[in-house]
Amino acid sequence: MARSAAVYPSKPAVVYGERIYSYSEFDERVSNLAKALLNAGVKPGDRVAYLVPNIPEMLEGHYGPMRMGAVLVAINTRLSSREISYIIRHSGAKALVFDSEFAETVESALADQNPIEVLAEVVDSSASNPAPASTLQGATEYEEFLSTGKDVQIPDLERNELDTIAIDYTSGTTGEPKGVEYTGRGAYLNALGQVIDAGLSSSSAYLWTLPMFHCNGWCYTWAVTAAGGTHICLRRVDAPTVFDLIAQHGATHMCAAPSVLSLLETSSADGPGVMDGVKIFTGGAPPAPKLLRTMQSFGAELHHLYGLTETYGPTTLAAMQDGWDELSIEEQAQKKSRQGVSTTTSHVGVRVVDAEMNDVPADGETVGEVVTRGNTVMAGYYRDETASNEAFAEGWFHTGDLAVMHPDGYIELKDRKKDVIISGGENISSVEVEKILMEHPAVLEVCVIGVPSEQWGESPKAFISLRNGFTAESVTPDELIEFCRERMARFKVPRLIEFGDLPKTATGKIQKYLLREREWANHDRRIG
Repeated sequence: MARSAAVYPSKPAVVYGERIYSYSEFDERVSNLAKALLNAGVKPGDRVAYLVPNIPEMLEGHYGPMRMGAVLVAINTRLSSREISYIIRHSGAKALVFDSEFAETVESALADQNPIEVLAEVVDSSASNPAPASTLQGATEYEEFLSTGKDVQIPDLERNELDTIAIDYTSGTTGEPKGVEYTGRGAYLNALGQVIDAGLSSSSAYLWTLPMFHCNGWCYTWAVTAAGGTHICLRRVDAPTVFDLIAQHGATHMCAAPSVLSLLETSSADGPGVMDGVKIFTGGAPPAPKLLRTMQSFGAELHHLYGLTETYGPTTLAAMQDGWDELSIEEQAQKKSRQGVSTTTSHVGVRVVDAEMNDVPADGETVGEVVTRGNTVMAGYYRDETASNEAFAEGWFHTGDLAVMHPDGYIELKDRKKDVIISGGENISSVEVEKILMEHPAVLEVCVIGVPSEQWGESPKAFISLRNGFTAESVTPDELIEFCRERMARFKVPRLIEFGDLPKTATGKIQKYLLREREWANHDRRIG
């Protein structure tokens, strides 16, 4: 921040609706926030919780607390009041900054809390439907709060690059979320890794379609600033807004979950070139040929990443090779669907290993677990020594993801350990079956799990949500089962298919365990 403010003082740093902050203004607002926090009694090491969407105030939250030595706890805005209450309590947050849109949720979350300082409330007049200021006791309007720190001096701090600067809570797919500790060194290196791998520069304009609360926006909250690029903020994601902002501000980069790309794909965008030259980075599910074809028709360049909250976001990238552009869409999708090679700053340790921690052969067939270590892996789980020790068995962080290593050194995920289906003694990758089903034009999202089978112990079942224009009458389970039979071994083909909405976490991850619990109720199987 300090460098970009000195080098590019007049350059637009943050754009949100009609608001534009230059780098010098951005830097000044961050300083005022840091001073206001000090003035309010926040001390170095204290946790400051934020419940704010992808607007400038959330971006400022990635700098203000750090500047005065506090720790940012960016909370998922889609969580329930119970979940928010748990995170505030577990993190021991001293202070809270929230957006008025979430005032009722905050009030409910704080009902049973020990005293917490509700410092500032963002009342966003730029929103299409601005929420009125709440009546929460102690809440000061954000801009007024910033003004309280103008005459405060930030003292010199004794800093260590291994100090925790942020605690990011996992989505809690199988229990209470865990607090992942990010250090200054890890965030710095991963941010610079994104600068290199994404090709960010001072001419870049980054559109915030990825939540900033999610792995601190995969560290792009810091990466874009490091490059002197422009942050384009938006409160919520919808296809028309995304296309409008790309056209209006010349967005060059964006990160997005597969669900966001599906939203763009199924929109009524006006023809080719609507995202001309935009580099898109996605993770969470491999890009299907149809999605890749659509993004290319839009003029976008799609890249596939893999990582976890525990690895500061991206830890591998399906790095493009010369000649891939000349392949067919299906062949490109096959190459790009792999999780790839380590990113620039995680290259010191990403492996696929067997149960004895030996590297599996690079044959594209032998399955092992992805493990990693290095500066861009979390310091540990906050206030959970047992879980931290388990995660770092043998000195490596165990992801729980199963993968193969291809001869060219590219990793390809096959499944989560707990999601492998064992049918008649044969292992079936649920991910493999899902990838095949995603090739069908009617399938929008799919989840495959093992369900009870008297004959085989368990057998695959697919839960599918359909694209607009398709119904359970226009596409049948038998049609989809036959589609799979033509493309995979018969023992892998789903025996059952069910249409409907899929249960998801607040970050959009499909909750397989809920479907598994439902299907295995009253059956003898340990639920993972």
